Amino acid sequence: MTAEEILKRYFGFETFRGFQNEVIDTILEGRDAMVLMPTGGGKSLCYQIPALMKEGVAVVISPLIALMKDQVDMLRDVGIAAAALNSTLSGQESAQIYSDLSEGRLKLLYIAPERLMKPSTMELLSRISISLFAVDEAHCISVWGHDFRPEYQELDCLKERFPNVPRLALTATADEQTRSEITTRLLDHPRSFIASFDRPNIRYRM
Repeated sequence: MTAEEILKRYFGFETFRGFQNEVIDTILEGRDAMVLMPTGGGKSLCYQIPALMKEGVAVVISPLIALMKDQVDMLRDVGIAAAALNSTLSGQESAQIYSDLSEGRLKLLYIAPERLMKPSTMELLSRISISLFAVDEAHCISVWGHDFRPEYQELDCLKERFPNVPRLALTATADEQTRSEITTRLLDHPRSFIASFDRPNIRYRM
């Protein structure tokens, strides 16, 4: 299916918004991308659609367990094979996901950076087909970001361990200095897609 057909069939939209389609094309070309898009702007489609178009599993790195659950539930509801690896799972549940990964039964895997960096996880990923890495809330990698998480800085190893897998860094809030650090640590010669922070439908009143 084309990107437009996937957009309509699985997500119920007729057309792309902003530069979603250009980001998807960039990933399908095997290039890295830096995406700054406001909350609610549709960042998740930028990796979910190429994940369905490429062979292998897309690994989505997120620090937010609640967001992982919401995304996985939504994808499963429309028939897309997705799972999340995080600290809320039992040993049996984690083992089942590892088995599904090994057998190629998943299209999207959501995972916290701490779990991703475990030797057992990295060893498994090195043996399977990965379509892309999507680093959500990518501003967490920067000491200049408002939500710095040291674990995110370990993700710079992805460039060395998986040099042929395209990487997508996504954030809703990052100034120029933070974007520069994200690019240096995570990406190689990326295309940048930068939207305005402004949300005209949001007002402050005092």
